[in-house]
Amino acid sequence: MAKTRPGVASKIKTGRKELDSYTIKGTNKIVRAGDCVLMRPSDAGKPPYVARVEKIEADARNNVKVHCRWYYRPEESLGGRRQFHGAKELFLSDHFDVQSAHTIEGKCIVHTFKNYTRLENVGAEDYYCRFEYKAATGAFTPDRVAVYCKCEMPYNPDDLMVQCEGCKDWYHPACVGMTIEEAKKLDHFVCAECSSDDDVKKSQNGFTASPADDVKVETKRRKR
Repeated sequence: MAKTRPGVASKIKTGRKELDSYTIKGTNKIVRAGDCVLMRPSDAGKPPYVARVEKIEADARNNVKVHCRWYYRPEESLGGRRQFHGAKELFLSDHFDVQSAHTIEGKCIVHTFKNYTRLENVGAEDYYCRFEYKAATGAFTPDRVAVYCKCEMPYNPDDLMVQCEGCKDWYHPACVGMTIEEAKKLDHFVCAECSSDDDVKKSQNGFTASPADDVKVETKRRKR
């Protein structure tokens, strides 16, 4: 199965009837409009494509097609994968397509960014999305997000960060001269700016679990 090029509509024959659901071949998993699915890629060595099902149709011969909206992985976007992109991050694109239902391999869940960061255990079927993506131009919505740490990078939920007890900003251990192992062992953390009179390093214990849960207003912003 291959994606069509963005802006190139697949040919749709007349005489189709809309279906309420489709059972994935060889399973008892039922797919309905609005569900997110994993679809077989054209290259066997690549991970499955991820799409949101918009509509399910069948023709007179009962050949089932799904109208879908593709999610792009960061490496599939024009800008490519960047440091702050998580391993399970997806972009909801404006690329719509029609594919055979037989290419659906399974179901998955695409969480909001905040809900994903609150998961206690991330399963193979869990993904998240915080950007919409225009496939033809490479533009993102929103085009600005909060940045953290001295490196001024957006939050990557795969990376450990520590929160300063003074300014409440978040830092990558490496950016403040710590290893991840050292950061995990500390009880408190104060950044260099807040500890001009105190050399004691402290960690985020007692504060919010991640920048995604932080209620502070981030005033320092930049484009992705």
